[in-house]
Amino acid sequence: YWTDYENGFGNLTGEFWLGLSKIHRLTKEGSNTLRVDLGDFEGNTRYANYSTFNVSDGSTEYILTVGGYSGTAGDSLITTSNSGFIHNGMKFTTRGNDNDKKGGTNCADEFNGAWWFNYCFQSHLNGPYYSNPAAGGNSNGIIWYDWKGYDYSLRFTEMKTRRNN
Repeated sequence: YWTDYENGFGNLTGEFWLGLSKIHRLTKEGSNTLRVDLGDFEGNTRYANYSTFNVSDGSTEYILTVGGYSGTAGDSLITTSNSGFIHNGMKFTTRGNDNDKKGGTNCADEFNGAWWFNYCFQSHLNGPYYSNPAAGGNSNGIIWYDWKGYDYSLRFTEMKTRRNN
């Protein structure tokens, strides 16, 4: 699992994960932004912009750095009422490579997908896809808590980055 997420997988003309090593190379120099586009099964869309975005290299297990939220989706990466769900500053976790802070269990195993888990998440864009928003049950699926909560698995997500300068 780790190697897949590190190197990337999928079809660039459809569904894909670019790869942590490539994301690091894109964000290691200069100032970068992140835009997360989200869509539900009713045709509604929301977005989250982060004016600061960086993913560190593999030697530090691809730590996520984000800041400066604006948008319509709510901030499910930085600001939460529970510090255990903040993704900013977290290492990437996959099955077989447990970097989250939840002792005794791996969030990637528990919630079926890799992410910058803490204890465990406020967002999880690499969760399993369901053709019904409620099919995954509580906290299972593609989650952006600040828009739809833990009981709604999203239909569409896209993460995009660009250099600020």
